[in-house]
Amino acid sequence: MTKRTVLIGGRFFFGLLTLVAVGTQLLVHLGLGFDPWNFFSYFTNLSNMFAAAVLLISGYRVLVNKRPSELDDATRGTATIAMAVVGLVFGALLAGEDLGSMVPWVNIVVHYVIPVVMVVDWLFQPPRATLTLKHLWYWLLYPIAYLVYSLVRGTFVNWYPYWFIDPARAGGWGGVVVFAVSIAVGFVLVSLAMLWLGNKLKRQVDY
Repeated sequence: MTKRTVLIGGRFFFGLLTLVAVGTQLLVHLGLGFDPWNFFSYFTNLSNMFAAAVLLISGYRVLVNKRPSELDDATRGTATIAMAVVGLVFGALLAGEDLGSMVPWVNIVVHYVIPVVMVVDWLFQPPRATLTLKHLWYWLLYPIAYLVYSLVRGTFVNWYPYWFIDPARAGGWGGVVVFAVSIAVGFVLVSLAMLWLGNKLKRQVDY
């Protein structure tokens, strides 16, 4: 089995697995009468769907020998960093929380497996483009937009996807700011690490 086959097969397999996991949880969510908008307001769900799309598209590009553009590499970096932070934040702030109706195997896939898969994929097949600090700002747009959306929506519907951005549970807006800044620092550190490794490591499959 060649490295190219492993890369293509791995991206397709884990991309489809992610969609099945998120789809399964969505059906459970809807079956219990929960708000579908809330489901798609979780950073975990959005990032896993984003990662699935990136895995499937990038797997197809390898299959047809289509070289990634700088935008393709930057977008894959966004998904990789988002999923890495999903795993880190879940482990640090949510692992001991009551996950309610979340299916156990889905929890494993979206919070543990796919974060690792995305980072391994990045290390195994780093970007073709040379990364610079401008890419870091590109990678931060997604989490910043998500935070703004969550806080604005939360003030109107009185529902927040995570306790640490809910003023009533995080110790007021001051607590929200502390958690938001801490997670932002995590995003920057992970981004810098992925940027450095992306430039340093050698691509395993050349196309």
